[in-house]
Amino acid sequence: MSLPVTTQAESLDLTAGSSGAGHQWRGVLRGLAQVVLTLAVILVFWVVFLKAAGLSPLVGRGPADVWRYLVSGPGASANLRSVMGGLAETLRDAGLGFVAGLVAGVAVAVVFTLSRTLARTFLPVALLLRSVPFVAMTPVIVLVFGRGFVAVTVISGLVVFFPTLINVLFGLRSAPAGSIDLVRAYGGGAGQIMRRVSLPSCLPALFASARIGVPGAFIGSLLAEWLDTGKGLGWRMLQDGTTFQYNDLWASVVVLTVACTLLYVAVGVVQSAVLARFGPSAGSAR
Repeated sequence: MSLPVTTQAESLDLTAGSSGAGHQWRGVLRGLAQVVLTLAVILVFWVVFLKAAGLSPLVGRGPADVWRYLVSGPGASANLRSVMGGLAETLRDAGLGFVAGLVAGVAVAVVFTLSRTLARTFLPVALLLRSVPFVAMTPVIVLVFGRGFVAVTVISGLVVFFPTLINVLFGLRSAPAGSIDLVRAYGGGAGQIMRRVSLPSCLPALFASARIGVPGAFIGSLLAEWLDTGKGLGWRMLQDGTTFQYNDLWASVVVLTVACTLLYVAVGVVQSAVLARFGPSAGSAR
């Protein structure tokens, strides 16, 4: 009877798989540590700000006040459900805008990379539109798309679109010249260069855009809720400010900040995993 033999290639495969899994778990742990550290810094800044600004206790609410309002005080469960319901609306609005803006930004960057004529013609127009404040653009967007999720998606998507376009366009144009020449030497065209060289090399720029886009999508969705839909945490916070519901206002800010932080760090964890497998340095020693 012959014993099973593990070849060198199989050993390397197993080692690489184990190393990749360990790297992913380390990325998750680093992400959790980053969340805790970020929230701790925000908490300290919150307390220091209230002390330094000298806000009246009727207006400024501290961590203990928000905790009582959402967790331990009378009616806390109803308050928490209400705030989380508003957060669900805002997450939906921000998620739609984030995906739409990211996809549109990548698509336009690819088109601009493949056609320098289109880039020279329309990139200045895009940069000019970016200089217009979104508050000024919102009424026009609502007039064109109406009140509803389409207008919200456009408003929050625009906040994500412009930084994605610029970052990804720079990443695509920074593809290694040697790799491009190699693909051309083997008869590859522009499409092959884009798929095999440019897109993998721009993954860091894409994920940088995604991380910038997370808070941007939240800002766009809050703006849309203030000026368009009358739903979600954006509208809720506006109403709280005008009706002096400061406990609810500060609770909404806290919940929104925690959600944004978690999603930002989650994108970073995904970035580490994807770049380790498909990025420009994939397979290098760590």
